[in-house]
Amino acid sequence: MYLSNFGRLLLISKVNVIKANLTREQDFILCGFIVFLITVVESQTFNRIAGTSMKILKYKFAGTILLIATCLISGCAGYLDLPAGTVKQVSSPIVEKQEVSVPALDVEAPPSEEYIIGTNDVLTVSSNSPVLFSFAGGGAGLAGAGTNGSGQGSRVDGGGYIQLPRAGLIHVAGLTLAQARAKIQESLRKYVKDPWVVVEVAAFRSKPLYLLGQFKTPGTFYMERPLNLVQGIAMGSGFESDAYLRGARLNRNNKIMPVDVYDLLLNGNPKQNIWLKPGDTIFIPDNSNQKVFVFGAVKKPGPVPMLQSGLNLAQAIGSAELRDTGYDFKHVRIIRSLSATRGELLVVDFDRILRGEALPMPLMEGDIVYVPRSNMGAWNDAINEMLPSLQAISGILQPFVNIKFLSE
Repeated sequence: MYLSNFGRLLLISKVNVIKANLTREQDFILCGFIVFLITVVESQTFNRIAGTSMKILKYKFAGTILLIATCLISGCAGYLDLPAGTVKQVSSPIVEKQEVSVPALDVEAPPSEEYIIGTNDVLTVSSNSPVLFSFAGGGAGLAGAGTNGSGQGSRVDGGGYIQLPRAGLIHVAGLTLAQARAKIQESLRKYVKDPWVVVEVAAFRSKPLYLLGQFKTPGTFYMERPLNLVQGIAMGSGFESDAYLRGARLNRNNKIMPVDVYDLLLNGNPKQNIWLKPGDTIFIPDNSNQKVFVFGAVKKPGPVPMLQSGLNLAQAIGSAELRDTGYDFKHVRIIRSLSATRGELLVVDFDRILRGEALPMPLMEGDIVYVPRSNMGAWNDAINEMLPSLQAISGILQPFVNIKFLSE
């Protein structure tokens, strides 16, 4: 197996950490052994490659050994002044951290409890004149009014009308039940001296709420009254044990709304318990397909699957295959989503991790890692450079990233 430049650097960093506790003699023995070991690995690959210029391979092979030997010997020399048993302190690799958030929605007054008739609702209408107005099993009494979703009655069409005998088309969409009753009564006065009418909803079909993902009973539900976010989630009978609440989101009019479902359900934050609107979609993903994203100075930009044991920064960059030249390890950028409305912007000195001077950097689900091609200034410059890549995969990014950076 041929070792990439990044693989060699990782190996050297691990060796340099081990050498801190060795004597000078042990130190040089270890250096010689590692050079020998990599020589064997490289030579095996060298011998297996066919159809390639032997001269180029010889130079590449010699350059590899020279690189490894130089790095290891310089590492040996760097620790000669440390006595055996020295404990070298390491610290966090994070050199800059910014907490960011998105503005919450404005607090809305509770909507009216009066139901507003809409398209596709099914109404039952009863009158005191069975001759002029027998409808939906009607007659002199109430005509099968109810809310059991049986669908018997007159459906409000796409234009907002219902068709009644003698009265003809009557526009009822946007009216309350009391207003619809008064309008139908008025239309019947030309046939009945003193008509009375009863209007009820037989089936609610105009205000859908979509519950998708890890609900115990996902599907399409219809709002019979005003519902807040908690009540809407409860219609799905709760969520499964593998639900990933940090990634839960509320979609409205094809936009992700700045609502923190995680904060609402786990911390009971009442500010996040907003009123739902017809057509809203609540989506709760699962935690079985978690991934991070690596962009910038890498050969394979895009998603990197999380391991069951977790994933650190070195593993993620290694999986994306670092470019041979042109990268800045001292200012690796990470966009971290904590919820749909909160996140962090991190600058990590990855070079210190490789040298064993800083702890490994564990990653979280949805982290966006950017390896700069050169030293750049403010976060705005980094985000502008990342933006085309983020827009290309916006559908699988965390809601915080979509709201904060891709909403405009």
